[in-house]
Amino acid sequence: MSMFTEAKAKEILDKVIKLSKADECSATLDGSINGNIRYARNSVSTSGLVSNADLVVQVSFGKRVGTATINEFDDASLEKVVRRAEELAKLAPENPEFMPIIDKQDYKPTKTFIEATAAITPEYRAKVAAASIEPCKKNKLVAAGFFADTQRFSAMANSKGNFAYQTSTFLDFTCTVRTDDGRGSGWVARNLADVSKFDADAEMLIAMQKARDSAEAKALEPGKYTVIMEPAATAGLLNFMMNGFDARQSDEGRSFLSKKGGGNKLGEKVFDERVTIYADPWNEEVAVLPWDGEGLPRERTTIVNKGKVEYLEYSRYWAKLKGKKAVGSPGNFIMVGGDKSTMDLVKSTKKGILVTRTWYIRMVDPQTVLLTGLTRDGTFYVENGEIKYPIKNFRFNESPVIMLNNIEELGKPVRVGDDESPFVMMVPPMKIRDFTFTSLSDAV
Repeated sequence: MSMFTEAKAKEILDKVIKLSKADECSATLDGSINGNIRYARNSVSTSGLVSNADLVVQVSFGKRVGTATINEFDDASLEKVVRRAEELAKLAPENPEFMPIIDKQDYKPTKTFIEATAAITPEYRAKVAAASIEPCKKNKLVAAGFFADTQRFSAMANSKGNFAYQTSTFLDFTCTVRTDDGRGSGWVARNLADVSKFDADAEMLIAMQKARDSAEAKALEPGKYTVIMEPAATAGLLNFMMNGFDARQSDEGRSFLSKKGGGNKLGEKVFDERVTIYADPWNEEVAVLPWDGEGLPRERTTIVNKGKVEYLEYSRYWAKLKGKKAVGSPGNFIMVGGDKSTMDLVKSTKKGILVTRTWYIRMVDPQTVLLTGLTRDGTFYVENGEIKYPIKNFRFNESPVIMLNNIEELGKPVRVGDDESPFVMMVPPMKIRDFTFTSLSDAV
């Protein structure tokens, strides 16, 4: 069993700290139980339960640092991992950017654990798969998807007396539906903390409809178009942009927030005034742990306020160098929007393109956050407020910075998960003008 109680986690961490002979010692203990079911071609292919826990020990002698990891927790193993970390520290060169471990902190708990999600059973996972497969079989469609649920604990301690422990839960669901001839494709995804808010039947209706409706795709000339971007379509782009809110990158000229001649754009208006983004670890829709990877307490932080940049992330080292205060790095971000749905944005569009999803996104230029990628799984031409017909997918070259300066309208934010993102996100559907499509793609 890899879900340790707070008492058991503290017992292990206390032993580790006591065993260390280094100048400083810190340790993190994390464990999880991950259930999953996978299906393809309308048949379940795998299902399982993975249980694991890991202990990471970091020690320092002066500015020499060593780290070791283990997943055994008897006394002999604990001593072994501590001694290994100490051996590595003595062999390591001095770290010129070394920072001492943090002092004892106070953490305000966040609501990251939902009992109903932790109680998901194999039978429930099988019902999710059945809700995907059975209607597709009846309608001559083909489903491929993955449902995973996780419960975990996170704990940490150090030789200055700091200690923290918290549990969390979440689920991920993705499903791609194809027509049996492979010409149409629909897709749906949900990332949630609370399983009671998940409805597999309703989600599948969306994916199935998009698969059917996208089967007779027409080619449209590449160019600049007004686009209605579903939240999942913008999440990947925004993730790249949010990584640029780093003070050091900006100060060193490596970010879109760098100023010519040196310095950063903190306090400057960079986006449309309708853009407001903030981080809040206590927001129940996207709650995250109240501490970051270094153990610093997270705070509710306004990142962008009416287009103006109000926050850059300072590491402890960079904050000390620049005379700034380091606070916990955000674990989520929430973009303020309106109250309209994606289809409401479609209804107010004279001519445009509805984008379900973007994928295979890659950075072209970090200083402008110019990205390239492809649309996928349902792209449609919109005219006079109606979806007229499906169109072939595009490759795009676009910067989310430019995109957030070309806003026409924002909808209601929803929770979005992204496998490549360190953030949990609340993102609205967006209507954007002059989005740049550069070429066609034959992929569905």
